[in-house]
Amino acid sequence: MKNLSLSLAVAIAIFTASAQDIQFKTKFDDAVPVLNLGTFHMGYTNDANKTEFDEHDKENVRQIHEIAKAMAAFKPTVIIVETTPEYQEKLEALYQEYLKNPKMTFQHPDEVELLAYEIGRLSETKRIYGIDYKEGYNYSIYYQLKYKVDSTTYPRYGEMMDANEAQIDEENASVLELLKVTNHPDYLDYLINVNADMLTYVSTKGKAEGAEQATKFYHRNLVMFSNFNQIELKKDDRVFILMGATHTAFFNEWIKRSPKYKLVNVFDYLK
Repeated sequence: MKNLSLSLAVAIAIFTASAQDIQFKTKFDDAVPVLNLGTFHMGYTNDANKTEFDEHDKENVRQIHEIAKAMAAFKPTVIIVETTPEYQEKLEALYQEYLKNPKMTFQHPDEVELLAYEIGRLSETKRIYGIDYKEGYNYSIYYQLKYKVDSTTYPRYGEMMDANEAQIDEENASVLELLKVTNHPDYLDYLINVNADMLTYVSTKGKAEGAEQATKFYHRNLVMFSNFNQIELKKDDRVFILMGATHTAFFNEWIKRSPKYKLVNVFDYLK
């Protein structure tokens, strides 16, 4: 028995040493670099969670254009934004107009006109695409269900996150400071949780009402990622993505695991 134990220990040691020597390749040699920046919506939004922001304020615009300069150092050849493919013709037309006249005004500007277009102008990006997909879901189902199996986890998480967000002085923070918070890994995890994963705790006995709603939001983001994957990219391309930060959070996870793309650290430029 002692010899058997010794043999097993030796075998485990050999396997462990061998496993440490394995180089597990996960990326193609020509993986395309992707800089994925999450933002709060700078114009009108019907999102449940929103940041108060005056998109016409000259100081806000100045700060956004400073951030655009920093992002443009990435030198993207392709820009991706949160508009639907059906809007593509209008998106491109307005972008071309902006390139000719960067002082043009927009009646209701958002992060696309304020930030993405300016990054494209500074980096001389030729290609811009919208990949959004619209799909609604009932993110308030917790408050509508009676006889929940677990009635405490969801509200306790909300209270904890409210305490975290109370530390953020949105009213006095600069645009850069807000974007640094928005792109912090813990905050991105929170966005996936609060918009989807926490709904898996919401159910009545034997059912999965919350999970069924979360599935719809996952589906929306997966379709958006599929739209992104349909864009032709070459090995010399460099992609900048600008979307609401919840979509950014999902995309970060998929880009990390994708063999086709390599995720660039956003804080190399957001500083």
